[in-house]
Amino acid sequence: MTVTTLHRPAHRDALTHLEDAFRRGDLITVFGRCTVEYDGRASSSLGPGERLLLLKPDGSALVHTDEQRTPVNWQPPGCDHFASVRDGRLRVRSVRRSPEELLDVRFDWVHHLAAYDVTDPDDLDLQGSEADLKEYVVANPERIDPGFEPLATERETDAGPMDVFGEDEAGRPVAVELKRRRVGPDAVGQLRRYVDALERELGDGTAIRGILVAPSVTDRAATLLERDGLEFVALDPATGRPPDDADA
Repeated sequence: MTVTTLHRPAHRDALTHLEDAFRRGDLITVFGRCTVEYDGRASSSLGPGERLLLLKPDGSALVHTDEQRTPVNWQPPGCDHFASVRDGRLRVRSVRRSPEELLDVRFDWVHHLAAYDVTDPDDLDLQGSEADLKEYVVANPERIDPGFEPLATERETDAGPMDVFGEDEAGRPVAVELKRRRVGPDAVGQLRRYVDALERELGDGTAIRGILVAPSVTDRAATLLERDGLEFVALDPATGRPPDDADA
């Protein structure tokens, strides 16, 4: 597991590391003196105080003090995290789209920032791992696309091995990138590199489809997918089914 830590960082340094961590989908902790504003189904405000902000790769956010086991404020999974520096303060926002909710944490200073790559090791046999998801996709290719035929897993390209390679019912090559958790722009960039590599390899103007498979994607990732002409399929890694069809 890769861990990035900063002790008493300048706001600009903290911002750079936060944005990198958001792209990687890391688990993030930020401890410092901050104010907290919430606006959504209700409104609340916390004045300056020493607090711990926890940002999870599933999109949830929690603000803890030195008392009680529950957070003093929080956002549920599915939110998007953003950071900026404004008026000499580090601002971290957690935005929920439906219903609309905003958690706005503004740090006067940061004592400690840490980002953890908590992806499970490949050699562990865990339910809901990317290996499980790959097995589901190969066994049930119609969940990717009607008529999709897997031809290879871990197919080598000059951009690295892609998770699943196949063809759609029209015979077009398809690159499939699998992720076991909610993903951001980094995953889109990785899929884009595989598609570009196949275009270079196959040549002759061959049209390559790229499909990202994950439980969900951030708004920024969805925008990039649309911009690059790539596709997204939502599957639960624990069941191999769409998240809203997990019990089917």
